Amino acid sequence: MTQTTVAIAGLGAIGLSVARAIDQGRVPGFRLVSVASGNTAKARAALSDFAAPPPVRETAEELVDAEIVVEAAPAATFLDIARPAIAAGRTLIACSGGALLRHFYLVDEADQHGARIIVPTGALIGLDAVRAAAQGTIHSVLIETRKAPRGWLGAPFLTERTMSLDNLEVPLCIFEGNALEAAIGFPANVNVAAALAMAGIGPERTQIRLFADPHVERNTHRIEVEADVARFSMTIEGVPNPENPRTGLLTPLSVIACLRGLKDTLKVGT
Repeated sequence: MTQTTVAIAGLGAIGLSVARAIDQGRVPGFRLVSVASGNTAKARAALSDFAAPPPVRETAEELVDAEIVVEAAPAATFLDIARPAIAAGRTLIACSGGALLRHFYLVDEADQHGARIIVPTGALIGLDAVRAAAQGTIHSVLIETRKAPRGWLGAPFLTERTMSLDNLEVPLCIFEGNALEAAIGFPANVNVAAALAMAGIGPERTQIRLFADPHVERNTHRIEVEADVARFSMTIEGVPNPENPRTGLLTPLSVIACLRGLKDTLKVGT
């Protein structure tokens, strides 16, 4: 099998798991050729037990020699990673779906440069059904997300309003609006909703409710879709990553599945 070269921007909860899977040969047909991290010393230490540790780059611009660039970094650095990859005509796997939603002009730039942008499913289920329904008419999409209070820490929406979630004893609805507004206010928390919006009826018509819930131990997403061909609802309860409760353990596995799908002889799902 011809090996496709991969670079990873960000070695946090998602990026390191994907890098390790490639290094261990669990993603056949792909070779990790470089990574970039805001902390190069920490990144080199994390890669020290790899069979073939890739070079650690200081900037995302240095990753574009790879055929595929996986963006798995904080949303604030999204443009620094995405724009060079797109300008070089690479395939960008964008884990920060919310950041892509805020900079959707990048899709046109990718088209101009012959690049490709892939948004992995992440912690979402039923995305195939949403995409299929969108080929007809979808009337409404609602996603309700519940996370423990610590899962919302640092969100600009809360900081700007000096909204404290300390000592919360009952579930609190901290946001209600559309997906684009949520992506601005919660850039590290709503990648699931962003993927749903892009697959369905767009960010301004996709409605979102966000709850800080002291009683939940898992990141819970409930989705309701009303379309002309079907009405369906789905719920997923993902285990939060202990290192970063804003994301779940399922997310890096979704990126690995995304990579495998680019090579699989049999591909199930649209």
